[in-house]
Amino acid sequence: QAQVLESGGGLVQAGGSLRLSCAASGRTFSTYNMGWFRQAPGKEREFVAAIRRSGGNTLYADSVKGRFTISRDGTKNTMYLQMNSLKPEDTAVYFCVADSRWLVRPMEGCDYRGQGTQVTVSS
Repeated sequence: QAQVLESGGGLVQAGGSLRLSCAASGRTFSTYNMGWFRQAPGKEREFVAAIRRSGGNTLYADSVKGRFTISRDGTKNTMYLQMNSLKPEDTAVYFCVADSRWLVRPMEGCDYRGQGTQVTVSS
């Protein structure tokens, strides 16, 4: 059964960094666009970043632009989200998604969705 699984979340101080991973299994995801969403306590789920199947095109939410970098490694069937200069407002559960279409929203419309990994940024 094809699936995506996030890892790498944790607790970090403001200004610190974390790298999230999304490991795909059960099939090759090289033909899928992939991305990240997040949901903070008491807030709606929001788009964070996306990367094309080729890896040649990326898109970021304004709130993370310049601080987060999305990438993928086709040889490992894995996508990453490097998060630098973290802020307390980045605290959320981060979800990995994959879809044959580009920029599917809401997240529930994506072909594949992970269970999420918690990121907590302390002030």
